Amino acid sequence: MNVHSLSRWLLEQEARALLTRLERVKPFALQETMLPAAALSPAALVAIERFLIGNRYQLREEVRAFIRWLDHDGGGVEPAELQRRFTTVRLRFNDALSQFDLFSEVITQRSESETGVWLSGLDVCAADALSLPGGYFTAPQAICYLARGPGAAVRRARTRLPGGGDNPVAIVRVPRERMVGHGIASSLVHEVGHQAAALLDLIPSYRPLLHAQAQHASHDAEAWDLFERWISEIVADLWSVAKLGIGSTLGLMGVVSLPGWFVFRISKDDPHPVPWIRVLISCAIGDALYPHPQWRQLAALWEALYPPESQSLAKQRTLSTLERTIPEFVRVLLEHRPPSLRGHSVGEVIRDDARTPDRLAANWREWRGRRDRLREAPPTMSFAVIGQARSLGLVTPEAESRVVGNLLTYWALRSTLDIAEMCAAPVSPPTRREQRLLQTQPV
Repeated sequence: MNVHSLSRWLLEQEARALLTRLERVKPFALQETMLPAAALSPAALVAIERFLIGNRYQLREEVRAFIRWLDHDGGGVEPAELQRRFTTVRLRFNDALSQFDLFSEVITQRSESETGVWLSGLDVCAADALSLPGGYFTAPQAICYLARGPGAAVRRARTRLPGGGDNPVAIVRVPRERMVGHGIASSLVHEVGHQAAALLDLIPSYRPLLHAQAQHASHDAEAWDLFERWISEIVADLWSVAKLGIGSTLGLMGVVSLPGWFVFRISKDDPHPVPWIRVLISCAIGDALYPHPQWRQLAALWEALYPPESQSLAKQRTLSTLERTIPEFVRVLLEHRPPSLRGHSVGEVIRDDARTPDRLAANWREWRGRRDRLREAPPTMSFAVIGQARSLGLVTPEAESRVVGNLLTYWALRSTLDIAEMCAAPVSPPTRREQRLLQTQPV
């Protein structure tokens, strides 16, 4: 063979090898083993499988088109051009596999003993956290998985994935070290808050408002400029506090309670607020939504744990300016009326009078002897009640972990049975004995 013929033959073999490997990529429904209670919701699984099948079909057609081009038009093309075109096809192939690997990491954990069921329970909690009365948006499916490290993250639904195509579901990564306690809810609902903010188009509507504040507030311009840079993370914290109450702030403190150099680190390139200020903002949001002395007490405790006097005078001045501006910033945050809320303010829409500190504490005292109340409440309400009880010393960390683990298991089981019942042929309603057996699941 001459060089031209040899290059065509080699690249055709490589392209056919891509097709062979592509055929080995099977739908998750044919290869993943897990308990029914640990499985993704049918809606989420269908959305993922349709997305991946569509991408595999498109990629298969691209590879076949390249092979046809080689056979018919590639004879007179220089080897370097042949290689360039094949490389483009192979990069698309690698992107398609990266999409498969992304979802595979999420789904494979569902086969882990106990963890898989807890993840299914977190899916139920994520769906509740993404709900908002008023019909302001259509919520996508949300699925959860665990990762190392202290930080959580979200890959939002309807955002572009590597290799093309919009993500069909919201994928929430939560830290393994937070399993299981009220802190897992704080991380989860914060990341769900990013998805909710995107659905409501909140961040683009806040930025001009904060920029204008920076232009007019000459003494506090630096603070408003930083708030504008940090607004995405602050809005996610706002969503979490609205849903979880003080449990959100306690969970945040658990994440950012690190050496002082980190807690006081100010970076204009980091979308996350300086942790010391971030906790104070969370307390101020809580006090504005659900007024109670607990928020000021928690803020004072935080300042005692990390006294700003330990920092340089220049950093102290910046922190002082930020702290002084927090009340006005929170007022702007809650009184904002974005177009997506149809005339309502953010505070009016997300505030829930059933989640005030006194109501949550009363619920804990009432529900301690009635585990069915804790289980049947919306998951974020249950977490809010547990977080409030933890802040008051009414539940130990050991008991809290046990209750949360049992709740996640129950929500996973209930959602699985609900879906199975909807899909099954009509059957007789459960007997009283069967109902009692279900109620014996511990909390």
